[in-house]
Amino acid sequence: MAQNSQIPQTQTLQQQLLINGGHTPESYIYKGGYHGGDSNNNTPLPLAQIPVLDLSQLSSASVGEAPLNHLRLALSTWGCFQATNHGISSSFLEKMRKISEQFFSLPIEEKMRYGREVDGMEGYGNDLIFSNQQILDWSDRLYLVTNPKDERRLEFWPLNPPSFSREDLHEYTVKLMEIIETVLIAMARSLNVEPNSFTDQVGKRPTLFKRFNFYPPCSTPHLVLGLKEHSDGTAITVLLLDKQVEGLELRKDDQWYRVPVPAVADSLLIIIGEQAEIMSNGIFKSLIHRAVTNSERQRISVVSFCCPEKDIEIKPIEGLIDEKRPRLFRSTKNYLQTYFQNYQKGERSVDGLRI
Repeated sequence: MAQNSQIPQTQTLQQQLLINGGHTPESYIYKGGYHGGDSNNNTPLPLAQIPVLDLSQLSSASVGEAPLNHLRLALSTWGCFQATNHGISSSFLEKMRKISEQFFSLPIEEKMRYGREVDGMEGYGNDLIFSNQQILDWSDRLYLVTNPKDERRLEFWPLNPPSFSREDLHEYTVKLMEIIETVLIAMARSLNVEPNSFTDQVGKRPTLFKRFNFYPPCSTPHLVLGLKEHSDGTAITVLLLDKQVEGLELRKDDQWYRVPVPAVADSLLIIIGEQAEIMSNGIFKSLIHRAVTNSERQRISVVSFCCPEKDIEIKPIEGLIDEKRPRLFRSTKNYLQTYFQNYQKGERSVDGLRI
């Protein structure tokens, strides 16, 4: 996923803060503050009332009409839902959070043993830089491919802290792939198309990227963003939130909302990505969201991005095209090839595919 136009720079945010004596480096600053409406003054954003769905009901072969209707409404309005009864224990989710905190607490020299290559995505560090004008995100991350198993680059998988268990990460990946398949099949059923309509386009060997995010405190939180406004270039994203510190904000109907913590106990946030929006012919909405910072507390999150096989053609499902709802998107392949550059420019790849 390297890009030829990438600017060689791998210095992490933590390294730049040490160099700048804790002051905010210019390369992270939105002049005049980021465009956040009420987020730039003392008026707090309203809390997001994200739908909560019982995944055990959606996974049933005899799933009723009501859960499917709730799923369709959630994904066509919010573009996300909080999944409960997903089959992953509270203690296991807490372990994922804990290893994230412990890894990012290591000395820089230790973390840099797993530093990303100059032109690569995987590993520890910052995101790729495509332009000298690019405003950087106030975050460091560890980025790993965890599925397919034979595409893992274990040289980027930390051996320290000792709690960072490769077996646990493999188990988490297997469980998430099961959850994602359940959601994709339920999405199809909610639209009255063949149950395999979404899974066929995702493919038998989808890529699952794992991103461990670290957002350090910032002395000027109104001038930076932990992650800039975007929607994901995925089919499905699964997000494990910090239990104590807010930071995720999402947009619905041109209004920004903040996501409260603690979230629904032991829930996972399931997010629709741009590729699923294309498959659904625009019925399901890819969630536009961002991450903000604060001046007092660090925050972590663990994100899992499920992307279709790059050689499979992504297009609107035939059963969702008719005279009343014509085809809205062109077909595409290898979606991520341009996604990351568009993300850094504040553009959405899905918009460029609209007919």
